[in-house]
Amino acid sequence: MRPNQPAADGYADRMADTPPGSPLPQSPAAPPASAVPPMGETPRMPLRRLGWRRFLALAGVVLLIAACAVFMVFTLGQSLGVQALLIGVLAAILPVPVLVACFLWLDRYEPEPLKYLIFCFAWGAFVSTAASLTVNDFAANRFADWGLPSALTGVLVAPFIEELTKALGPILLLVFRRREWSGITDGLVYCGLSAVGFAMVENILYLGGLGYAAGADRYGPATGIQQVIAIFILRILLFGFAHPLFTSMTGVGLGIASRTADRRIRVLAPIAGLLLAMMLHGTWNLLPTLTQATGEAMIMLYGFLGLMVPVFFGTVGLALWLRAWEGRLTERVLPDYVRAGWLSPPEVAALSSLGRRHAARSWARRVAGDAGVRSMRGYQSAATRLALLRDGALRGLDRKPADQERTVREERELLEAITQYRSFFVGRDPQAPAGVWDGSRYHLRFPDGTRRAVDAPDEPVVPIPVVLAPAPAPVGYTPPGWPALRPASPWPPTHQ
Repeated sequence: MRPNQPAADGYADRMADTPPGSPLPQSPAAPPASAVPPMGETPRMPLRRLGWRRFLALAGVVLLIAACAVFMVFTLGQSLGVQALLIGVLAAILPVPVLVACFLWLDRYEPEPLKYLIFCFAWGAFVSTAASLTVNDFAANRFADWGLPSALTGVLVAPFIEELTKALGPILLLVFRRREWSGITDGLVYCGLSAVGFAMVENILYLGGLGYAAGADRYGPATGIQQVIAIFILRILLFGFAHPLFTSMTGVGLGIASRTADRRIRVLAPIAGLLLAMMLHGTWNLLPTLTQATGEAMIMLYGFLGLMVPVFFGTVGLALWLRAWEGRLTERVLPDYVRAGWLSPPEVAALSSLGRRHAARSWARRVAGDAGVRSMRGYQSAATRLALLRDGALRGLDRKPADQERTVREERELLEAITQYRSFFVGRDPQAPAGVWDGSRYHLRFPDGTRRAVDAPDEPVVPIPVVLAPAPAPVGYTPPGWPALRPASPWPPTHQ
């Protein structure tokens, strides 16, 4: 997703010209011993203040989820009984860690805050299920009063109310916490976790009710356990991907909307994704209904192999491609900060893949111990957030002056955090050459005592920071009291 609209007033172009806010060596020669800072407490990312409005909103969301959770526990307990409820819970929880781990693995480049992941899961597990159960029961009763089969509920009502309520939690996040969205990958993660929570509670109803309770009441506990195993294999092992697959369509639409400045796309993309999710869900529910009505088992087989399997593998392929594409965002955006003297080319290259990030953490552990690893993780997180922040500015996501001011403020906070994090690594590796990066070239001191200026290679891969010389002069933007510095040098053409 490249920038589709330039930012107003060119403020995004002024962001990367922010000069460093901490003193650095004034000479482009080899760094003196004093350039190596003493080891201290690992720096932390800047925290947001919890105002009274945020507190009230958070309290309201927690109370809503808690109320829905109590409602679902009471309803399922009355419907299934305590024993069937416990068996259903134990069986339904088994696949949850695997599914959650898959979505967390997908989100490794820029992990979302844990509180938002828990919110989406809890929303799907309790709020969505409570609303869907109420509406589905109401619709089933109306169909019965009209003399229509109750199976119509699963085809005409359930797909719409379930997909809408599962997506409502991530939609609220997009509306009120849009800065936490980095694109389609985040949409897949948020919506996927909501769907996993929904599927878990729904599976309790199937495993505990249609499985254990129905079998135990008619033929005894042994038959109930056998039916639980059969439903577990059919519903979870074979078709456990269904709910996350449906809701991922909405996630794609929300992810597109999160990174565009076009208001039409912001509205139409989520609606299109939601409608596609509803149609897939309705088609999936229609297959067993037609199979039962006609007695033709091949309908279910053809629908599964011809529709659901291709959609599943297509979605998985899209998720993997997007994960790699968004992982290279730092390569596309952070060179602006290399030109401004905040970063060196190897640092940008070391952020471009999970393998290189792991190598950087291993190197940090070798030269600075556990504190070095923590600082490198914080450095990588801050650099990724910085890339997302600038990418959003280039796309024109911040239309209001207040939003632009907030973006510039967050950029400075992240740059200061990056400077603190990298202080744990600069000059600590005795095997690394002593040198300074001035935004254009390296100034290295070689073992024979000579000092030479060296151009950056086209493909720098060494994840070892060097000392940064004073930053180049800003172009059209200098915060009050900050010194004017040298003009920027161009980034190597291969990184355009």
